Amino acid sequence: MGEAEKTAMNPIRVEVFSQERKKVSEAELDAGIFGAEVKPYLLWEVVNWQEAKHRRGTAKVKTRAEVSGTGKKPWRQKGSGRSRHGSLRSPLWPGGGKVFGPTPRDYSYALPKKIKKAALRGALSLKLKDNKLLILDKIKLEKPRTRGFKEICDRFELDKALFLIGEKSETVEKSARNLQEVKMLRAQGINVRDLLRFNWLVLDLEALKQVSEALK
Repeated sequence: MGEAEKTAMNPIRVEVFSQERKKVSEAELDAGIFGAEVKPYLLWEVVNWQEAKHRRGTAKVKTRAEVSGTGKKPWRQKGSGRSRHGSLRSPLWPGGGKVFGPTPRDYSYALPKKIKKAALRGALSLKLKDNKLLILDKIKLEKPRTRGFKEICDRFELDKALFLIGEKSETVEKSARNLQEVKMLRAQGINVRDLLRFNWLVLDLEALKQVSEALK
């Protein structure tokens, strides 16, 4: 039996806390997901893919066919002592059209699912390796309150944290919305760019379950 198979059979045990910072239980992390090999080139490739998807691609210049102006030949071909020109909309003239300028385009491209999943496993493993992974049993607030959510962050001394929740909670999501160093996502929105951009990753048990099932 190889080392990878042995590792996969031994789950990683981590503590689970309440939002009051009391240990309530332990959770088992799949070693194939949270103990995977970190491959920097995969992380780089997936982040580039994400950035390309979000690139607007709306830059546009006008060609000589689109700029305003007459199409009339400015002067006769010969005999005037000036250079030969056929149009004032030529790129050679001020206010003329541009040559080979940008036009609206879609920068997104396809990326195999295996690469995306492998990069996610690597990013999650990196968080665990750096001791920047926190598991909460649940995150609950009675009403939307930024101060209430900030108290949770301060209690765990979290700086620049990404929160993943398993179920929709407008109360919790609205409470985190105004904090600049915090981002709240549902488990389905997990992505490599945010995992690398934030120092901490905080999951509730339902989010942990959903992420583990998606990346098996």
